[in-house]
Amino acid sequence: MKKFLCFIYLICQISYIGAQRVLDLDSCRALAIANNKDLLISQEKIKAAHYQNKAAFTNYLPNISASGGYMRSQKEISILNSDQKNALGSMGTQLSGAMQTGIQGLLTQHPELTQNPQFMALIQALGQTDIATPLNGVGQSIVDAFRTDTRNLYAGTITLTQPIYMGGKIRAYNKITKYAEELARQQHNSGLQDVILSTDQTYWQVVSLANKKKLAEGYLALLQKLESDIDKMMKEGVVTKADVLSVKVKVNEAEMTLTKVEDGLSLTKMLLCQLCGLDISAPIKLKDEENTDLSTVSTATNGIDINKVYTTRPEVHSLELASQIYKEKINVTRSEYLPTVAFVGNYMLTNPSLYNGFEKKFKGMWNIGVAVQVPIWHWGEGSYKVKAAKSEARIAQYQLDDAKEKIELQVNQSVFKVNEAAKKLIMAEKNMEKADENLRYANLGFEEGVIPASNVLEAHTAWLAAESDKIDAQIDVKLTEVYLQKALGTLNK
Repeated sequence: MKKFLCFIYLICQISYIGAQRVLDLDSCRALAIANNKDLLISQEKIKAAHYQNKAAFTNYLPNISASGGYMRSQKEISILNSDQKNALGSMGTQLSGAMQTGIQGLLTQHPELTQNPQFMALIQALGQTDIATPLNGVGQSIVDAFRTDTRNLYAGTITLTQPIYMGGKIRAYNKITKYAEELARQQHNSGLQDVILSTDQTYWQVVSLANKKKLAEGYLALLQKLESDIDKMMKEGVVTKADVLSVKVKVNEAEMTLTKVEDGLSLTKMLLCQLCGLDISAPIKLKDEENTDLSTVSTATNGIDINKVYTTRPEVHSLELASQIYKEKINVTRSEYLPTVAFVGNYMLTNPSLYNGFEKKFKGMWNIGVAVQVPIWHWGEGSYKVKAAKSEARIAQYQLDDAKEKIELQVNQSVFKVNEAAKKLIMAEKNMEKADENLRYANLGFEEGVIPASNVLEAHTAWLAAESDKIDAQIDVKLTEVYLQKALGTLNK
């Protein structure tokens, strides 16, 4: 039965190990970069800035627009006034009365015409003819012809506008959007390096805790062996009860230390899973957890060209681009107070049309021209705004200069820390050799009965501290190398 249970336990352990995901530093970086939300946001910002740049370029091209409308009016436009309409409407009646008055006056002045039969026959014929009605109809037709019927008005136009000179505003906006696109890329690169740095820090922290866990387990095993040996020696009366109790206290402390390391390792792995976009409870194992010698390739710290560092740091690029943007904003501000020139052409349709009287038809015409706008007086507003824009540009330049000074200091500090970490590692390795030798002599002396238990415990404690310092020194060398690459702007995937 015991053999069967051991077999089942072994199968479960193998299945658990098989389910674990083994990750190295590069795979952790790749996962963190692919799943980091800030980087995904910055990529979208790059796309947005790219499209804004393309949109700004369209300002060089002609703008074509169309518009139309309908309007219903209560009254129509009238070319004739009321008196003129009435006069034309009664034109026949007035003309008939005038003719009769004229004939009567003629007969009064020339009574002899009454003796003329032909003249009297003509007068009689005119008296029998009604000329007022057709003449009144002619007058009304004239009135109707002068009606505009503009109560229902339709209008439409197509307009083309081609900028010729906008005070330099279009060119400045194109440069600004181009700089903004590159600025978004540099900010993405800066965020990329921050993600890599955070991933590396967490990765090596996991490796450090994994090694300290093995160290704590080994230290606990040594103390437990010592506890077993001292219990046997107590039964033989070689050691005192106080020696036994001091060893048991150290065993308890070692167990507590192991528990703390295990808890810290679990939490740090959760953080690494979160950075990599994995489930925080996913079982992962790092490739460097089993490495006892965390060797590293040192970055050359001699002859660093600070000017070259400025070209690789995304922060410097970002501030340089921001400075260029503020300089172009000066041109944009100045352009608001400069003359503008544009070519304008359009085609306009109306109904009723006005090109052949007032016709109930859609008819139109085209026209072209040049529009010029010249600002004359703004009470000095333009000069004030230009001066404000120049101050903002100088602020951006000062920020750039300040950043360069801080970067130079950061590089020098990083170089110092790299060299310091290398020295500490050498010292830790030497201390570890001495601690190993001291522990070996203490164990031999304790077994021979010439060294008390307290000295053995001191040797174990010194060995634990030396081994822990060695692990910390190795991890410190790794991290200072990462910090130096970040300071040099060469930290990338």
